[in-house]
Amino acid sequence: MDIKKTAADEASANQGLTHFDAGGQAHMVDVGDKAETHRIAVASGSIRMKPETLAIIQFGSAKKGDVLGIARIAAIMGAKRTSDLIPLCHPLALTRVAVEFEVDAADSSVTCTAQVETYGKTGVEMEALTAVQVGLLTIYDMCKAVDRGMVMGDVRVLEKRGGKSGDYFSASVS
Repeated sequence: MDIKKTAADEASANQGLTHFDAGGQAHMVDVGDKAETHRIAVASGSIRMKPETLAIIQFGSAKKGDVLGIARIAAIMGAKRTSDLIPLCHPLALTRVAVEFEVDAADSSVTCTAQVETYGKTGVEMEALTAVQVGLLTIYDMCKAVDRGMVMGDVRVLEKRGGKSGDYFSASVS
């Protein structure tokens, strides 16, 4: 089936998407005229696992070492390298990356929450999301020898502050 798109079709399909130009071509958004403001983003996600795997993490008996300590460093490194991983992200000078892990024994899961900050012309949502995902992937990597069935999910932006588009708070945040 041969479907030809016109320029009007492209413009209509990409309406509101900032990473496409009028001709439908991907481009890096020009932030040159934007004001520098304090930007903050908070993201979270979780990884579910067998209770035995969670016990290994909690009691520090993993063969590869302190799982959550190493995952925290990996998450921070992930935030710092976001523009190397996501093609159209601007490289940013981050001023703060804080990563926390919460163990939920009842759900046999670990939740990773990352808060990323900068003073700049564009937001840090992608850096916060990348930090969370890299932290969760590190937990998986360190524990996969005992539990290949771990499931990562519910990765999302909880809040975003600063910038022209205003603040955002997820409906799931109380």
